[in-house]
Amino acid sequence: MKRRSLAVQLGAWHALLLTAAFALAGATSFLILKHSLMATAYNAVARRSEQAEGILRDAPVGATASYLADQIDTRLSPEFNSRFVRVTRLPGTRLYQSGPPANGSFDPAQIPPTPTAEAGFSRILDAQHLMVRATRVSTHSGDYWLETGVSILGTDDALVQLRNLLLALLPVLLACATVGGYLLVNRALRDVDRIAQTAAQISVQNHTLRLPVVRTGDAVERLSKSLNMMLSRLSEAVQQSRRFVADASHELRTPLTLIKLELHEIVAAGQLNPGELHDRVGSVLEEVARLEQLVAGLLAISRLDAGDNNGIWIDVDLAPLATSVAEQMRLLAEESGIEIDLSGLAPAIVNGDPARLKQVIVNLLDNALRYTPRGGRVRISSASSPQGSILEVTDTGVGIPAAALPHVFDRFFRVDTARGRDQGGGGLGLSIVKSICLLYGATIDVRSTPGQGTSFHMHFPRLGSGTSASIDSLQPPAAAD
Repeated sequence: MKRRSLAVQLGAWHALLLTAAFALAGATSFLILKHSLMATAYNAVARRSEQAEGILRDAPVGATASYLADQIDTRLSPEFNSRFVRVTRLPGTRLYQSGPPANGSFDPAQIPPTPTAEAGFSRILDAQHLMVRATRVSTHSGDYWLETGVSILGTDDALVQLRNLLLALLPVLLACATVGGYLLVNRALRDVDRIAQTAAQISVQNHTLRLPVVRTGDAVERLSKSLNMMLSRLSEAVQQSRRFVADASHELRTPLTLIKLELHEIVAAGQLNPGELHDRVGSVLEEVARLEQLVAGLLAISRLDAGDNNGIWIDVDLAPLATSVAEQMRLLAEESGIEIDLSGLAPAIVNGDPARLKQVIVNLLDNALRYTPRGGRVRISSASSPQGSILEVTDTGVGIPAAALPHVFDRFFRVDTARGRDQGGGGLGLSIVKSICLLYGATIDVRSTPGQGTSFHMHFPRLGSGTSASIDSLQPPAAAD
């Protein structure tokens, strides 16, 4: 019902606009035609006036009225050609006046004299369908007042017929525009109704539906396609959110279960000697630390997904920043028998939050140290180019299978053979790195060969300049992996 009411309203507006356009076009055409026909009549009466003036000037001195009448009838034939001629010798003696025209368009006796002030101008006598021009003619025989006219009956008839035709077509056009506008609008709104009905059925529980696409090539089709692409992105986001909640629940359940079991065993054992109690409490603290690390990672990702960039954005050189991180983690590398190579570091300025940039290096370096066997090497390099700054972390670790490479940045993703929970990883470190890169408009690529090592390559675009910060003043964020 609403669609029909809207279709009627839009159809009425369509009809009104189309009718107004037709009326404007018709009025314009009428005026143009009238101007053209009147210009033709004006030229005709001007030529006849010039011919009559020539007759008067060529007349001999003392020419009689009969002589002038004979010359005018012979050369102009005013009655036959439906023209009007009247000659008056000034100051007021009428010498000649033409008779009734052949087409009966006017009555010469009813044509009033033209005032002498209108000499040289043409006037239109609507009642007589006549255009009259008056001129003063000075000759050697005296001064004459010459009035010539041409019939405009044909012009008036043509204009009347055009006017009647336009007036007759106007209601027909109005009816056609109303019906046609209603049908067109109703058809277009029918497609919109289908889109609205489908959109009303889409929800979080039923997000796989897509809007119907009508192949019309108009804005409705483009709108349907755009909305479907948006729905696809929203559906993917909903699925990712569901997977994230499920994975987070699974990851949180494991340490909580272990904590619960340890506490139950402590309570059930009753009195424990200090050594056993120390071991049990130490085990609980390990799980609490793992749980704390996991929650911190989830909080970091949540803030990054929300576009949290409230940090201080300044110009940061990645080379000293990476050196600072490497020195802080060198003890862990020496305990694992891994060499950290900093020979490839070169000045590379990035505009951003130093804490976030340090978190990227910490997570990548921690990830490389964790999956590189004893005797291996981790290399950190940086460089600057006209397009931006580059940071690369390469290890000689166990590598990543080709099938797993597209998923290394997924949350809670692990490669079973190399990234197990027993190594302390929560599966969030690389996800945090990816989220930070997206926040900075940077790109990150990973290349890996199983058994030979992995390389993470990041490219930061130039975003502007700020105020450089001292790397020593930055507090290192905890690695969230």
